This record gives sequence, C-alpha cells and structure tokens, in this order.
Amino acid sequence: MPALLFDLDGTMLNSDPIHEAVFMELWTARGLPVPEGFYMEQVHGRLNVDVFADYLPDEPDPQGLSEWKEAQFRDRLPSPYPSTPGLEAFLDHAQEHGWQLAVVTNAMRLNAEAMLGAIGLRNRFEVIVIGEECAHGKPHPLPYLTAMKLLGEAPETCIAFEDSPSGMRAAAASGAYSIGVRSALDDTQLRAVGATMTIDDFTDPKLPGILARIEGIAA
Repeated sequence: MPALLFDLDGTMLNSDPIHEAVFMELWTARGLPVPEGFYMEQVHGRLNVDVFADYLPDEPDPQGLSEWKEAQFRDRLPSPYPSTPGLEAFLDHAQEHGWQLAVVTNAMRLNAEAMLGAIGLRNRFEVIVIGEECAHGKPHPLPYLTAMKLLGEAPETCIAFEDSPSGMRAAAASGAYSIGVRSALDDTQLRAVGATMTIDDFTDPKLPGILARIEGIAA
C-alpha cells in the first residue's frame, strides 16, 4: 500500500517565521551577527544541536538550549493555526483510498504534537518519526527509512513532502519520490537538493497524477 510521508515545519504549516524570530533573539542575546538570509541558509530544517555545534561550540548544554528554544516556539505558536492550503482535503483523499500516512520531522516530539494539534490533524497520524530520536536526523535519510520500516513500505511506493535543504536531501536519499513544497525555497533551489518536482501547496493540479503513478507501482 502506498504511503505519504510529511515533514512538518514549512510543509504542513508555515511555522518558520516563529522559529526564525526565536533564533534571531537567541543570536542577538549572545552578540552573534544575524545577516540577511541567516535562518534560511544556515538553520532551516536542521537539528538545533547541529546548528549550535557550528555557531555556539562552547555552549555547555546544547540540548538544554535546544529545549529552551523549542519551548519558546511552542509558547508563541497560536492554536488553532492554519495548515498549508489543500492539506486537509489531500489527507481526506489519501485516507479514502487507503494510503498510509506518517510525519517525519527534525522537530522535537513536544513540538510535533503541538503543531499537529494546532492545525487540528493529530488524529490523522499514528506514525510520527522524530529526527533526534533516531541515530541520525535529517539530512541523513534514516528518519525516512525508519518511517518506511514502521509502515512496511518500500521507497518506491512512498512520496515524501519537504521544504528545507536538509529535509529534501534526506527524502531524496531515502529513495522516496520527493516533492518540494515552495514555502520558502523556489523550484530551482529545491530541485538542486533532490526534489523530483515542486508544488506551491497541496492544491497543486499535478498531485493527482503523481498519486496515480505511485499507486500503479504499488498495485
């Protein structure tokens, strides 16, 4: 049975501005420069501890700092919060056809639960794979491969939806049909890091054809 694998931040909801604001405050408090494009180029889609290793190598408790940063994000996340246009109808269609669903994210579990709750879609997903709970987070393909294993699916019957460079690399390396969501990056940027195709959102008219193609492979 085919499966749809979704990133969260920037893919299922446009939460990146909240993350960016918290990072800018954190960097400013530590006297670090915040050049234009810093968040999208250096932080977007990565595990916090990996970002801190690059920019705050002397931080005594990077995991604690990560937890503080994500608590700030949850405090600022409104609920309810809008999901990406077309997402709910797209999930309805998938479930009507018996497709399996999973979330694959570098967000910590508390954040994943908060975001899915805020957009009202928590009950749609039994499988939620958290990057920091795997031996490797994105851009390593392991989180996607873990979701496939839990669903009992092969890469060729899976479609992954991503919006960040690290996530797109992970999805493409897993062997899934990888679709980039143009919430922050354009078509050229997403294809450069592994996207097979890109969409504005889940109302894109190309999606039904892709679903039919994967469905045929899985039959």
